[in-house]
Parts: sequence; C-alpha cells; structure tokens
Amino acid sequence: MVQCPDRIIASMDTGVDDALALAYLLGSADECELGGVIAGYGNVDANTAYANTCAVLDLFGRADIPVFLGSEHPSWADAFIPDAGCAQFHGDDGLGNTRLAGSGALADGAGVPGDDMSVDVPDEVVSVGGYLAGDVHAHPALGACSRVNRSQSVGHPQSAMPTALASGGKRRCSVDAADGIEYLIEQVREFGRDVTVLATGPLTDVDAAITRAPDIASKLRLVMMGGTLTQPGNCWDAVAETNIIQDPEAANRVFHSGADITMVGLDVTHQCLLPQSAADRWRATGTKRGRFLADLADFSIKANLEADPALFSGGMPLHDPLAAAVALDSSLVDCFDLALRAETNTGDFNGVRGRTTGDPVGLVNHSMPHVHVALGVDSGRFLDEFVERMAEVCR
Repeated sequence: MVQCPDRIIASMDTGVDDALALAYLLGSADECELGGVIAGYGNVDANTAYANTCAVLDLFGRADIPVFLGSEHPSWADAFIPDAGCAQFHGDDGLGNTRLAGSGALADGAGVPGDDMSVDVPDEVVSVGGYLAGDVHAHPALGACSRVNRSQSVGHPQSAMPTALASGGKRRCSVDAADGIEYLIEQVREFGRDVTVLATGPLTDVDAAITRAPDIASKLRLVMMGGTLTQPGNCWDAVAETNIIQDPEAANRVFHSGADITMVGLDVTHQCLLPQSAADRWRATGTKRGRFLADLADFSIKANLEADPALFSGGMPLHDPLAAAVALDSSLVDCFDLALRAETNTGDFNGVRGRTTGDPVGLVNHSMPHVHVALGVDSGRFLDEFVERMAEVCR
C-alpha cells in the first residue's frame, strides 16, 4: 500500500495542463490536502499565472486555498517575456482562450512569433521563454513585451485582483514575490517530508527556497514535471524540455541539493494521452466546470495534433496531471535512480543547454544525490482514474 502524502504545496506556471492538474488535486480531497499554490512565470507571466490559479480555485469552490506570487523570472535573468510557443499550446490567456480569469495578459493573436523584440528594460538580461532576448529562437508572444516582469516592480498583481475580490474578499493576495518562497520554506520546515512540493513549472521557486534556506533540502520531498532522459525534448533543439530550458541553472542546483526528487518527464507523460472522448464526457455534464475542463482539453488536443500528428494522434499529453497523480501515488511510475544534471551551456564538451542527463561525476562519486527518474508508467490505470475523477469534480 502506497502511503499518500498528508499535504501538497504546488508551484505552478498555470497554463492548460497546470489547471487540469489543479482540478485533479481538488477532486482528490479525500487523499490529500492542497495547502497552497505558488504561481510564477513560465507558460505565462507570473501575474497571469496568479490570476489563472485564483480563477480555477474559485470556479471549483476553493477560494479558501491561499495563492502566493512566486518567481517572476528565471534565476539567470532580470526579466521574463512569455514566448509564442507556450501561447500556441496554452492560449494567449494561458487557459486555452477560455478567458476564465478575464481578458488575459496578452493581446489576441498571441502564439504568432513577433517581429518587435524591443523591450524597455535597459541593461537588463531578458528571458524570452528561456532564450536570451535577441536569440534566433526567442519569439515573444504578441503583446507580451509590454508586460515584462521585473523583480523591482512586484506589488499586488493587478490582473489577479478582480478574481480575488470576486471570491468575497477571503482570498489572501500576495504582497511581493518573497511570499511564495517564504511559504514554501515554512511548509517544509514545519512538515518535512509529510508535505510534497509539486512543481509543474520551472524549478526557480524551489531553487530560491533552497538557496535562501539550505536546511530544508534534506527535508524536501519534490515531485516535478520536467526534463527528459530517453526521449527527444520539446524545444527548438529537440533535446531540452520546456520547464528545464526556462531555468537550467536552477534545475541543476535542485538536482544536486540532496532533496528527495521524482522527475516526471516526457519519457512518461508522452505515454499518457487524453482522448477526445474524455473531453466530450466532461462537457456532457452540462456544468460550468465541465465545459471549462472540456474547453481546456479541446484546445490542447487540437494544438498538439497540429504540432505532431504522429505523436499526438491519440490526444493531449497529460504532463502536469501525471505529476500530480504521482505525488499522490508513486506506484503509477517505475523509476531509475541516478545522479542527474541539467546542462547549463551549449557547445563542445558542454552539451546542449537545458538537457537533463546523468552526471558523469556520479559514476565515480557514489555519494552524490540521486534523482528518481520516471521511465515507466501504468498509463491505463492513470488515464482511467484521471478521467473518472475529473468527471466527478465537474458535477
């Protein structure tokens, strides 16, 4: 019998599959307590992720769950711009253009590579979806350049305030980006490995917490969605995975921190495809929740099919929902333990930036921290449980 964690803290860049994972956790209340959500940059900017998280929680009647603002940009940059690739798979509002949290942070039409790379942030290092501004692969989502996130300008997320107020004033609004990191530290210190940190976006929040409070590393249980070991990546280089490319430096530090880490990457998530019949079933409930979940699935199924008809003919890959399910039941996956690293440079004798690979030092230094890398998955059991649980939460 697998013992379920008592408590889960989520770190999310709330896009389509993050929202599905969040709904899945809310539908698993008998198995876990969702203590709070830290919303940061990645699929969208941090303010939009915050607004999306609040909106999803409100839709499912859980305005009591606190939401904190997390990292606004990767550890290697001063500012962040959402990229066109993420908009293609998550919509310009991050939620499949459902407008659940309002009009969204980006202009209509996001997802098309922009021609204007000008950003009014002199002397700052700007990340465009994990690529340095000016890189040939840096394509900002349309309308994104006007919403550059800076560490010095954090306040009440204006895009999130209407949702927070609509919940009856009960929701705690973050004051600055430190809130989410401090909350993570406090939770790990209080609960140790009785709390699971579920990271479905870049590992910047987790890295910032460990950097600020190194004592939590040995107490930290982390289940992360990201990386790939045996399969191609889903970035331009077909090597790196999206969450890792956003902040490889942070990922590499987390891998070597000594925390108890389970990596749920493309090796297993690409085996878990949500079919159209599931979305149809949720829509048939006739509820607002059911329509929302179905709209998310419809958007993602279409986007993935257009991107790779061979790989995704069976549906959308359930990246973040699988990680959430593994946080509840580790028996869903078979893992291979190894010393892991994230490449931080590209070039001869360096590799490819963002690639997750075995750390060769681990072959001779057996005391190096090891990561549980999921390579096998009981996809049938997971898909059946996921579709059924989501149908129940629609009601």
